Amino acid sequence: MKFAEKIIEALKKRIVPLYGKIRNGTVGQIRRLELLTIRWSRNSARVWLIAWILGLLLLWLWDFLFLNDPERRLLELAFVHSMFIASLVVALTFLLAWATTLLFQTLEDRRQTTALNVLIFLTNFIRSVPQIIGVLLGYVWITFLMERGSLETTLAIMLLMSVFLSLFIFLEVVDMLRERIAYFRQLDFYNAMRVCGISEWRIINYDILWKNSRTHILNKMIAVFSSAIFLQCSVDFIISVGLSTRVSSVNLPVTLGSLLANIDSKQDILAIGYSLTHPDYLPNLLFLHLQGISVAFVIVFTLFSLFKITNALAERFKL
Repeated sequence: MKFAEKIIEALKKRIVPLYGKIRNGTVGQIRRLELLTIRWSRNSARVWLIAWILGLLLLWLWDFLFLNDPERRLLELAFVHSMFIASLVVALTFLLAWATTLLFQTLEDRRQTTALNVLIFLTNFIRSVPQIIGVLLGYVWITFLMERGSLETTLAIMLLMSVFLSLFIFLEVVDMLRERIAYFRQLDFYNAMRVCGISEWRIINYDILWKNSRTHILNKMIAVFSSAIFLQCSVDFIISVGLSTRVSSVNLPVTLGSLLANIDSKQDILAIGYSLTHPDYLPNLLFLHLQGISVAFVIVFTLFSLFKITNALAERFKL
C-alpha cells in the first residue's frame, strides 16, 4: 500500500503541473484566437477593399499578358464607364436624399399639409415602380433623345443615365436619413440644443447627420454604389440583348453590362458550360475566352466584395 501511495504521489507531482501548463496554454490560445477575431472584425472591411483592388489588378495583369489589345482596351473602357456612372449615382443619390429629407422636415415643422401630401404621393409613386423597370424606361428615353440628336457627347449620356439610376435608388437613403433624424429628435440633447438657441439646420446637418450618422451614411453609400452597378449592368444587358435591333443605330456608352451581352462574351460564357462536360478544355478558358470571363468576374467579384465591405462595417459599428 505504501508503495502504491508513493507511485500515486509521484504521478500527481508530474501530472498536475503538466495539466496546469496545458490548461494555461489552451486558455492562451483561446485568448489569442479572440484577439485575432476582434482584429479581423475591425479590419475586415479594409481587408476586403484591398482584396478587391488586388483582384482587379491581377485580372488586368493577366488580361494584359493574354488578352488581345482591342478587347482589353474595350474591357478597360467598359470598367471605367461603369465605375464612373456608379460614382455619379452615389453623389446624385446623396444630394437628392439630403434635399428630400430636409424638405420633409421643413414641411412637417411648418405643418404645410397640402405640400407634404403631394411630396408623399410623389415619393410613393416612385417606390411603386420597380427599380429595373424605371431605369429601363429612362434608358428608352435616353435612346429617343440620342436618335433626335439632343444627346451627342458620351459624358452627357452617362450623366443622364446616372440621373435615372439615382431617381429610383435615392428613397432608400431618404428613409435612413429620416430614421436617424427621428431617433435623435426624441433624445434630450436635441431639446437642450434648441433651448440654447442653436438652429435646427445646424443640429440636423452637423450634430445628427455628420457627427452621429456619417458611418451609417458611408455604409449606405457603399450599398448604393453596389446597387448602381447591379442595375446598370442588368439594364445594359437587357438593352444589348433584347432591344439590340431597336437601338442598333444609337451608340450607348460601352459598360460592363453591354460588354457582357456582346456575342464574343456570350460565347466565352458558354465555354464554361462546355468545359464542365469536357474537363480537358478547362485550361483554355484562361487563354481563349478571357473577355467574357473577365467581364463576368469583374461584375461578380465587385458585387461580392462590396457586400462583404458593407457587412463588415455594419458588424463593426453595430449599424
